[in-house]
Amino acid sequence: MTPWFGLHLPNYTFPGTPPERLFDRIVELASAAEAAGFSLVTAMDHFYQIRGVGPDTDPMLEVYATLAALSQRTSRVRLGALVTGVTYRNPAILAKTVTTLDVVSGGRAVLGLGAAWNDDEHAGYGVPFPPLRERMDRLDEALTICRAMFTQDRPTFEGRHYRIEGALNVPRPIQPGGPRIIVGGGGEQRTLKIAAKHADMTHWFPLGLEALLHKKEVLERHCAEIGRDPATIELTMATPVLLALTEADGAALLARLPPERRAAVATTPEQGAEALRPYLDAGFTGFTFMNTVLRTPEAIGLAGEVLQLIRTA
Repeated sequence: MTPWFGLHLPNYTFPGTPPERLFDRIVELASAAEAAGFSLVTAMDHFYQIRGVGPDTDPMLEVYATLAALSQRTSRVRLGALVTGVTYRNPAILAKTVTTLDVVSGGRAVLGLGAAWNDDEHAGYGVPFPPLRERMDRLDEALTICRAMFTQDRPTFEGRHYRIEGALNVPRPIQPGGPRIIVGGGGEQRTLKIAAKHADMTHWFPLGLEALLHKKEVLERHCAEIGRDPATIELTMATPVLLALTEADGAALLARLPPERRAAVATTPEQGAEALRPYLDAGFTGFTFMNTVLRTPEAIGLAGEVLQLIRTA
């Protein structure tokens, strides 16, 4: 499978940029990613800024309105949430929302879904935040409903937490079989088991190659239990390599990351391609860069050069 890069948009804070110009900055980055050969642009599904990126009072845009707007300012990249929290939306309505994104984008939507975690915004918005076990159960049911609404005319499903009855989803998704499903997270007991059942793609944090290979083995075991070929699930991850224009920029990037998210730093395309090679050899094909790292079109262009090197190697 051809390696690809994605640009993730967790940060809407641009010093000196007023609210009415904020989306223009997002379009600038998304357009640069498309021009550099990236295949995917994603945004967070949060209502507050999250810990590790900035204070909760920083700007945050609603994800599906943002993606729909980006669909009209881009032409090639796929678009999705990385990832939607299962607690935030009724899954049938979520399937309708993502189908609408697929239609208005000309068949470029992906559905990313996870168990949700940010208790602060749940409390602030009055959204119930059940225990993790229930959230995982809801994730399994929600993915069942979304897949059914992508592929069936009038599906019916009754679970413990959600039900649909002859649910209509017209117009249908542009993509045959519906948007690809990303299951985010690497929990070995439940998340990877759910991924084995439902996912077209997984997305993991850069935990180090040894830890990721272990998670890959766990996913393969879960696939074997249900008779699924694990090769049908694409392995993707947040980039293990930070790209910087100078060594000083690279040091500054590292200083902003918590220890568990530290990564290699590359200041040339050749260094970046070499650092990604072990992950490519391990079977990872998609690497997501954040706009907390690639903050300018020039930095995104550097990533594009890395992409071309690994694709032609």
